[in-house]
Amino acid sequence: MSVEVVTKDRRWENTALAELAEAAFSVTLSHLGLEAGDWDIAILGCNDQQIADLNAQFRDKPSATNVLSWPSQERGAEKEGDLPAFPTGDTELGDIAISFDTCRKEAERSGATLKDHVTHLIVHGVLHLLGYDHERDGDGDLMEATEIAILAKLGVPNPY
Repeated sequence: MSVEVVTKDRRWENTALAELAEAAFSVTLSHLGLEAGDWDIAILGCNDQQIADLNAQFRDKPSATNVLSWPSQERGAEKEGDLPAFPTGDTELGDIAISFDTCRKEAERSGATLKDHVTHLIVHGVLHLLGYDHERDGDGDLMEATEIAILAKLGVPNPY
């Protein structure tokens, strides 16, 4: 398993981002019956300005967000509510960017610890890399239930 973590904001250095990412990645893949050691992802720990720039560049939304993901290939389910097509072939699942500023604000607002919220957002991002989505109601229900189950295994309370 390879979880490459790059930080572009020094505040991430005090969060154990690499350890949180490795645990979230490993438990997410294991929950789905995939061997974590067979797959690679990259995570960028950044700030609101950096993620806003990425959001503008890739989604035409020039605003900060909590997490962005770029799957290496499309894996989404064709039929609403169905499981996505799990990866085959290329070991690279994709990339995730996560903003310290937005994560911290959301954690404070919800009463979650920063560690738990970051873990939740990494699980969320990994699920996106695996083809899970929340654009359609049935897909969103599946993704949310999957997140809750994975987070429980990580000792993170239901964020919903």
